[in-house]
Amino acid sequence: MRPFLGLSQPRLRLLLVISELLLIAALAFRASQRQLTLVLLLPIGIAVVLAFLRWPALGLVAASVAGLIVPYLGPSGLNASTILVALLLGLWLLDMMVRPNQIQLVPSRTFWSWLAFLVVAVISFGIGQLPWLTFALHAPLGAQLGGLAIIVLSAGVFLLAANRIPDLRWLSWITWAFLAAGAMLLLVRSVLPALGIPTQNVFLTIGTVFYIWMVAMAFSQAIFNTDLHPGWRLVLGGVVLITLYVLVFLKFEDKSGWLSAFACIAAIIAARSWRVGLALIPVAILSALLLWSGLVATDEYSISTRFDAWAIMFQIIRISPLLGLGFANYYWYTPLFPIRGYAVSFNSHNNYVDIVAQTGVVGLVCFLWLLWEVGRLGWQLRTQVTGGFAQAYVYGSLGGLAGMVVAGMLGDWVLPFFYNLGLNGFRSSMIGWLFLGGLVSLQQMLIRQKPTATQQ
Repeated sequence: MRPFLGLSQPRLRLLLVISELLLIAALAFRASQRQLTLVLLLPIGIAVVLAFLRWPALGLVAASVAGLIVPYLGPSGLNASTILVALLLGLWLLDMMVRPNQIQLVPSRTFWSWLAFLVVAVISFGIGQLPWLTFALHAPLGAQLGGLAIIVLSAGVFLLAANRIPDLRWLSWITWAFLAAGAMLLLVRSVLPALGIPTQNVFLTIGTVFYIWMVAMAFSQAIFNTDLHPGWRLVLGGVVLITLYVLVFLKFEDKSGWLSAFACIAAIIAARSWRVGLALIPVAILSALLLWSGLVATDEYSISTRFDAWAIMFQIIRISPLLGLGFANYYWYTPLFPIRGYAVSFNSHNNYVDIVAQTGVVGLVCFLWLLWEVGRLGWQLRTQVTGGFAQAYVYGSLGGLAGMVVAGMLGDWVLPFFYNLGLNGFRSSMIGWLFLGGLVSLQQMLIRQKPTATQQ
């Protein structure tokens, strides 16, 4: 090793040790408790960043479980998932800039729909600064940026999964880590409290998309992953039953949960065998009618007010139907349109209505195009992958996508509205975009295995 500033290697090490001791002594006398805490956490933060740079998929493993188990909510619902996703995106951009010939994305038709949706979202954000209604206030700039950030981060999760998951091993680790953390969350937040053990406040509440993907991935792996030991398949089947028990018996009033979960299972079965799917249609319709009749009897007011809210939303949407009113603005306009005699702010509780109100019909078309492209990709992959984890993953993704489509009709679960679920809702919604992005990564794995295969 060459001498540094004329010092030999032993003397240089001694100088570094003395310098560290002097720095620690200075901090002990001069630094506040908060500064000392930051100094102690700094090496951990550096180690995490270096690990994510070395193994980008490790960051996705962390992101898939952090929002479930880290009990932290900052300003405006800032949470571990949003922080990790933003960090991973920043590291990815940094990696592409410092490495020559690395500014590229894997080829996928799904990216064009995401790009179109993002461009429309940015244009709508600009349009949102215009004074659409004379006597209405605008949403604060922070709220508008928060609404835009939710779409950007959702796209970011999808792109990270598509581009930064190198092989099936990492994709499986993400899946198993999510299922393990999710099972622990169900146990602590729902099962133990039902048995009289008050542990429901150990973890934060989580949204419907979490339950959708717990059912989707556990059900598909239990049914189709023949490489798994039968004991583990039984365990996954138990996870599905526990999740359905929580949704139907403990959270029955949350219709978006159990309706989406059953739609998820039906889609997985139909994707596997359309004949079985057709045979189950009468059973599904009868079950849905029975459950819905019980729900209407207990929640008629909530259902009727939603229809009233949607009627008012369409009046607001007519002000700027093509590109919308910008993010979060309609929430400030609703008091000018009284609902049942009350001049109050409210949100639509419907992702598709939210998208039209904020990004217009053009934004909704781009979003539906995105869902179509992702569904199309999953439908193609189901016949291209062989048995085991990969095949189960594809069927689970198709079921999860179907569940998200249904959930979007019953709440802002898929792209959270800033003044309702907000950034806090991203802890759940990002799970869906992560796994759907995993479909693109799986497609690229197949292409690498068959270099002569053409891009679908």
